[in-house]
Amino acid sequence: MAADVEPVRFAGHAFADQDLLAQAMTHRSAGVPHNERLEFLGDAVVGLIVAEALYRRWPKADEGALTRARAELVRESSLAAIARALDLGPKLILGPGEMKSGGHRRDSILSDALEALVGAIYLDAGFDACREVVLPWFAVGVNDTPAGKVGKDAKTRLQEWLQARQRALPAYELISESGDDHAKVFRVACTLAEPAITAEGEGGSRRAAEQAAAEAVLAQLETP
Repeated sequence: MAADVEPVRFAGHAFADQDLLAQAMTHRSAGVPHNERLEFLGDAVVGLIVAEALYRRWPKADEGALTRARAELVRESSLAAIARALDLGPKLILGPGEMKSGGHRRDSILSDALEALVGAIYLDAGFDACREVVLPWFAVGVNDTPAGKVGKDAKTRLQEWLQARQRALPAYELISESGDDHAKVFRVACTLAEPAITAEGEGGSRRAAEQAAAEAVLAQLETP
């Protein structure tokens, strides 16, 4: 990079290589180079940063508790929430179809972009600098999660609620599947026989949609 080109500051990091930043913000629908390879790298870096933070914060927690906490902090919806806090959506470079369908608001695209951004920061400045930028994004989640008391996922909690009352397990049905192959959106319905409740959820995978639907059912069960 030419010496007279000033670094571009973005999401708390001054990018020496502006091409990395541009690639991180470019969705596959907009052509190449896009952010999927950076997303692959960033996924691993995020996992390591969060795992290390949990390991240091919880010196007595077992592997299971650490694994559940990490899964909660790096799940698609959690990463998308961070991406929204960083206002990544309006800065994404999308193809015409994704722009028209509101891709900049979709959890799957936002979470992928966040991971790509982390990968870009890592390549631009190394792990230590990347951790310094990224760790504060997860600080609230890490600090607010009590050691050894990480909540189980929604499907497990719903199943345990029903089993404790000797009631039939829920049925999950795929309602719709839309979007391009690289940005699918799944909609699933979760139905209980007793009490008679049905709720729907969306996600970037069928599993994520089932979790969202189970969470919606639990919300109804917990409403007075």
